Amino acid sequence: MNYQQTLDYLYAQLPMFTRVGAIAFKKDLTNTIKFCTHLNNPEKKFKTIHVGGTNGKGSTSHMLAAIFQKAGYKTGLYTSPHLKDFRERIKINGEMMAEIEVIDFVSENKRFIEEIEPSFFEATVAMAFQHFAKHKVDIAIIEVGLGGRLDSTNVISPEVSVITNIGYDHMNMLGNTLTEIAGEKAGIIKPNTPVIIGEYQEEIASIFQNKALENESEITFATNEWCYNESQIVNDKRQISIHGKTKKYNLTLDLTGTYQIKNVKTVLSAIEAINKKGFHISDIAILSALSEVKKLTGLMGRWQTLESSPLVICDTGHNEDGIKEVLHNIGITPHHKLLMVIGMVKDKDITKILKALPKAATYYFCAPNLERAKDVEELQQEALALSLNGKAYPTVKDALEAAKKDAKDGDLIFVGGSTFVVAEVV
Repeated sequence: MNYQQTLDYLYAQLPMFTRVGAIAFKKDLTNTIKFCTHLNNPEKKFKTIHVGGTNGKGSTSHMLAAIFQKAGYKTGLYTSPHLKDFRERIKINGEMMAEIEVIDFVSENKRFIEEIEPSFFEATVAMAFQHFAKHKVDIAIIEVGLGGRLDSTNVISPEVSVITNIGYDHMNMLGNTLTEIAGEKAGIIKPNTPVIIGEYQEEIASIFQNKALENESEITFATNEWCYNESQIVNDKRQISIHGKTKKYNLTLDLTGTYQIKNVKTVLSAIEAINKKGFHISDIAILSALSEVKKLTGLMGRWQTLESSPLVICDTGHNEDGIKEVLHNIGITPHHKLLMVIGMVKDKDITKILKALPKAATYYFCAPNLERAKDVEELQQEALALSLNGKAYPTVKDALEAAKKDAKDGDLIFVGGSTFVVAEVV
C-alpha cells in the first residue's frame, strides 16, 4: 500500500473516535498491552512526561516539547487528534513521522492488527511508541487521548504526570460529575512519580491529593505556585511577568490566548519537577522556546489569526469551559460586529455551550466533514430556540466565505465550536 492507501486502511479498518465516537473507546488496556508486548515494549525504552486534563493538555504538551527541544534534548511528541495530516500526532523535534515509516509500520504489523482488532487510537499509540524507541528519543511528551485511567497511553511510567484541569467533557464515557471525571483523569498518577495539577479546584482537589498519597507521589498545584502581573499583546505576542517562590520570568508567548497563562504555570511547575530528576533545562531555553512554540512544534488552532482583513480567528475550544475561554478572548479583542462560524459534533450535549454563546452575534452554522458532525439544520434549530440567529451552510468553507462576504472593516469573524471545524480552515 502507498501512504494514502495505508491511511485509508487504518481509517476504514479500525474504530476511530473522531469518526464514530464513544464506540471506538476501548475501556481497558488489554489491546495496548498486547500491541506493546508484540513490539517488544518500546514504551520502556525512553523517558516520558504524561499530560492529561480536560482543557489545555495539547498546548501544555507542545510547550513542554518546545522547551525540551530548545534545551538540546531529542524530543518526541504524541498528541491527538490531528488537524490536517495524520502524522501531526507523532513528531520528533517538531518533524512529523515520515510517510514511509507509517507505511512500514502498518505493513509489518498488518496481520497482528487484524488479529487483535485494536481501535485506531490503540494502533496509533503503539506506532508512536515504536517510532520514539526506534529513533532513541531522550524524552517523549505523551498527551492523553481521552480520560486517563483507561486511556491507551496509560501504559507508560513517566518521569512526571501532568493534569491540567477538570471540566465537563465526554461525560458519556467519563462520568457526569467533576468528581467522577477527576477520578478517571487521576488514573495517570503513578507510584513515586511527581504529579503537577494545573488548576486548584477546591471541590476535587482531594481526589488528586488522595491518589497522590496512595502512590507516595509528590503533588503540586501550579496555580498555587505562580502569580502573574497583567499581560499585554505586543507585536502579536503575549508578554507576561510571572513569578514563583524562587523564580521570576518575563515571558513572551507566541500562543496569545489568555488561557495560555494557566498552561504556562503548569509547564513551569513541570519543568521544576523534571529538573529535580536529572534533566538540565535552563531559563534561557524556557524563555526562547515559549516565544516560538508554533515554529518549533507546528501547533495550530489555538487562538490563531487566519486573516487580518477581515480579522478571522479560530480556536479548537469545544466544551463548556473551552468556549468560555474563547468568549473571554473575543471580549478583549477590539471589534465592531461579531460573526461566528460554528459547527459541532452530534454525540455531545451542546445545550450549555449554546447558552453561553452571545445572542448579539450573527451565526453561520456549518457541519465539518466527518460522520460525527451534527446535522447543520438541527444545530441551527437548537440555536434558534436559544435566540441565536443565523443561516445554515452545508460546509465549513461555505459558512466562512459567507461570513467574509458579510464582514465590514473592524468586524471579527470567529471560527470554532469543534476541533474538526478548525481543521478545515487552518
